[in-house]
Amino acid sequence: MLAAMSGQRDPDTLLARLKRRIQTDGPLTVADYMEACLSDPEFGYYTTRDPFGTRGDFTTAPEVSQIFGELIGLWSAVVWRQIGSPKQVAFVELGPGRGTLMDDALRAAKTVPEFRQACEVHLVETSPVLQDRQAERLEKSGAEINWYRSLADIPAGPTILIANEFLDALPVRQFINRQGNWFERYVGLSENGELEFQTGEEVSGSDNAISECLRSRAHDGDVVECRPCMDILVGQLAERAQQFPLMALFIDYGHNASGPGETLQAVRVHDFANPLETPGEADLTAHVDFGELGKIAVRCGLRAYGPIAQGHFLLGLGLKERCEKLMSNADPSIRNNIASGAQRLADPAQMGELFKVMAVGSSSTVPPAFPNQHSGDRRNDR
Repeated sequence: MLAAMSGQRDPDTLLARLKRRIQTDGPLTVADYMEACLSDPEFGYYTTRDPFGTRGDFTTAPEVSQIFGELIGLWSAVVWRQIGSPKQVAFVELGPGRGTLMDDALRAAKTVPEFRQACEVHLVETSPVLQDRQAERLEKSGAEINWYRSLADIPAGPTILIANEFLDALPVRQFINRQGNWFERYVGLSENGELEFQTGEEVSGSDNAISECLRSRAHDGDVVECRPCMDILVGQLAERAQQFPLMALFIDYGHNASGPGETLQAVRVHDFANPLETPGEADLTAHVDFGELGKIAVRCGLRAYGPIAQGHFLLGLGLKERCEKLMSNADPSIRNNIASGAQRLADPAQMGELFKVMAVGSSSTVPPAFPNQHSGDRRNDR
């Protein structure tokens, strides 16, 4: 029997809160469940811990090698020139982790003094724990750091935005196809009072969350995922771009073309976990649909470049050359670390192919390392 029915109260944990919420309000959409697990003010995964590095749950590219952030900094300097070399530019990072990428990018930016002087650093971060880590890391950068809870809070102006492994943590809704009809998936309670995935009532025809592309490619039993927050984010970028030049760089793991498939996953201590087992204690993510990201951007009046594999992107920016330069001045023991870090970033069998890169912005000039074509020129996946 459930604790609430027996008169006993569970310890105040996120799991207990979610159970009480479901008992009171009914099952949660998968998106609402993800939002609670990741962002609850008291128990949310990102609001209560530093999850990065070997002692955490996962390692991101900036923590693998300094070259990653350095190349992003140099890419940004070239983009700054492409958008007219404004005297002031908002250099924005969404979900900046420990501040490692921004620190490396600003160090590399010093090789282009005019760009470095123009940069106004804005970090979008909701975690007090990670804000402290970022402040510590960037203290010696010489830059004035401004923190915001939302992109919408950043003052308008020319903008270069970086988002590495940010989109994958935006909540997804899940829908399942049953003989051509669509039903939303929820997180509810089993007869034993444990969290479980459940199928809700048929989705109304007026619910346009599922794109026509996904509808047309799905078969009976297929699950599709939609990211409402991605539409909102791109809309905010488009609004900024109406007045000032803008270029945003998205780097994440995902797929090039839209299609069905369940990709929601939990990671804890560098291993996969049950997404429902320990809410708030594991990272929850889902693969990014870069095909849909590009279509949203074009629909909002922006240009989209890519996606291309992370390995091709970094090699196009000079990963090999930078690696060789660092190794030439390093001790033998350090050389191995530099080489293995660079290989991990670019090797197709590691991060090089799974991770994709897409640029979205107002400029018709192709940003560095991208093929000379933008999504507005293409007709595929429409």
